[in-house]
Amino acid sequence: MKKFIALTLSLLLGAAALTGCGSTGGTDESGAADNSAIYRTVDEIKESGKINIGVFSDKKPFGYVDENGDYQGYDIYFAERLAKDLGVEIEYVSTEPASRVEYLKTGKVDVILANFTVTEERAESVDFALPYMKVALGVVSPDSALITSPEQLNGKTLIVAKGTTAETYFTENYPDVKLLKFDQYTEAYNALLDGRGDALSTDNTEVLAWAIQNPGFSVGIESLGDIDTIAPAVSKGNTSLKEWIDNEIVALADEQFFHKDYEETLAPVYGDNVDIDSLVVEGGKVDSEN
Repeated sequence: MKKFIALTLSLLLGAAALTGCGSTGGTDESGAADNSAIYRTVDEIKESGKINIGVFSDKKPFGYVDENGDYQGYDIYFAERLAKDLGVEIEYVSTEPASRVEYLKTGKVDVILANFTVTEERAESVDFALPYMKVALGVVSPDSALITSPEQLNGKTLIVAKGTTAETYFTENYPDVKLLKFDQYTEAYNALLDGRGDALSTDNTEVLAWAIQNPGFSVGIESLGDIDTIAPAVSKGNTSLKEWIDNEIVALADEQFFHKDYEETLAPVYGDNVDIDSLVVEGGKVDSEN
């Protein structure tokens, strides 16, 4: 009996320790408990004094680590403002494209700010806040064999990062294109430089920036698929944090925050090659509303 009581007490204490790490999803539509996501509310984040934000470390100029070991980029600029207005410090967590949803589900991060394109499939697993950027797919290739239409890739090798909209788009729409997949963007671009693929596809904003910095390569397809949006993502059911971020994005429009972000982080790369209003979203309002 004593052993049984001791074991029961141990299990109860273990369960209490787990629930103390943060909130879990509430209930599903049937009223059953939904423990598929672990998250912290705004009050819990403030009480801890730190917010954990998942970002890219190798996707310049949106999220990357500079020569001094500091995080920089368009997403980082926004992340710093979120933390400032929350009154907390930032713990940056480097993520890969395919890890973004899992990092939220497991509570490893509070927010993903990693050039995360909003899709219906992803919205089933995470909650997106209001958007702050517009994006489509682009394709970059060597000038000596420039790819100008997706049909040219049939039977050829296209380099993509795992877990990206580029991987999904070409898998669904161009099954005859051979996909060479990598976990990290650095690996993907190195493969293109080494000639292991005929082209590379990811967000058009990124391939344009990369091509500008790498002579001998050009973006032959500047816009492919639908015009999508980039938005912060939080764990499914974390209404507290999502609403706080939504309100923050709306409030920041009064100072044209994301235009300033662009000027600081993207303009030095793009120069006059990109119309700022074709990319930046203020107040979460897209296109004609922006």
